[in-house]
Amino acid sequence: MSQPVLLSTDVLAAWMGVDPTDNSLPNSDTVHVRTKMLSDQLRDQPEGFVSGTPAPEPGKLVIWDVRWSASDPSQNHEAYRQGHIPGAVYVSMASHLSGHGSPAMGRHPLPEPADFTESVRMLGINDGDTVVVYDAVDSSAAARAWWLLRYAGLTKVYVLDGGLDAWRARDLPLQAGEVLPRFGSVYLSWGKMPVVDTAEVPEFLRAGGLLFDARASERYTGASEPIDPVAGHIPSAISAPSSDVTDAHGKFRSAAELREYFADRGATQNTGVTAYCGSGVTAAKTVLALALAGVEGVLYPGSWSAWSSSRDMPVATGEAPGTMPEDL
Repeated sequence: MSQPVLLSTDVLAAWMGVDPTDNSLPNSDTVHVRTKMLSDQLRDQPEGFVSGTPAPEPGKLVIWDVRWSASDPSQNHEAYRQGHIPGAVYVSMASHLSGHGSPAMGRHPLPEPADFTESVRMLGINDGDTVVVYDAVDSSAAARAWWLLRYAGLTKVYVLDGGLDAWRARDLPLQAGEVLPRFGSVYLSWGKMPVVDTAEVPEFLRAGGLLFDARASERYTGASEPIDPVAGHIPSAISAPSSDVTDAHGKFRSAAELREYFADRGATQNTGVTAYCGSGVTAAKTVLALALAGVEGVLYPGSWSAWSSSRDMPVATGEAPGTMPEDL
C-alpha cells in the first residue's frame, strides 16, 4: 500500500491537543505544545493507519462530519448540530459530495469539478491541509468523502476508524451547534483515482478484471431490492458486501484480514478490481478497504442505479455471478 488511509481516535485526539486523561480542550495558546507532546507519546500505528508524527501544523487540520445514511434519515444535519467532534464541519452528501444528472449517471453521480472545488473551498480546505473525515454509521459516507478528495488530488486525507462511535467510546469531548469555516483556497487536480463508467464495465471484465458488488447479499441475489426498479446484479460480479470489511463496532478489519478476505474472492495486488454498490457511495468503502489490503480498487460511480436504469443492460440473479454476454 502506497499510503495510509485510516486514522485512529488516539491520533486525532493528539492532533487536536486533547488529552484523553482529562478530555479538556486546549486553548489557542497551548494547543501547539499539547499536540506535539501528545503526538510524541503515541505508540506505533497499525498497517494502513497514519502515524501520529509529524502532527499537522497549527491551523492545517480540517475535520469533516459526513452524517448520512441511505436507510437512516436520522443521520442528518440536525444530528450533527446535536453533537460532533469539536471543530468538525458538516458536509452534505447531496449538496457537496454528489452531482446531478440523468438516471443513466446513477443516484449519486460525481460532482462537476468546478462545483466540487467551490464546495471544498467553502468547507475550509487550503493547500497543504490534513483532512479527517468521519460519519456515524459504518464509514460508508466518510469513505465517499475520502475517495472524492483523493480523486481531486489531495493526499493527506484519512477516515477516522470507527467514526463518531469510536470517539464517543473513548469518552472524548463533543461540541454542539454549527462550525462555520473560513473560506479556503485549495487547488484541486481532477481524476487522481481510477474509475470506470457503464460502457467500460464489460470490457473491464473481458480483460480479466474482477467486479465486486458491495451491496447486501439479498440485493445481489435479487431477493430484495428496496431502492432501484430492477433487482439482481451485474453479470460476472462477485458478492462482497461492504459490511464484511468492518466489524461490529464499525472499525475496519486489519490489513492482513482484508488481504485474506479479498484473496478468497480472487483479488491480489496484481488483480484489477472494480467495486460498485447501489449508487456509488458504499462502494467507496470497498475501495478504501482494498487500499488497506494493498490492492488498487477502481470505483464504478454510477453503480447499480446507473446499470439498471437501461433496459439494454443484462441482469443476473441468484447467488452465482453469471456471465457477461460477449456481444455487449
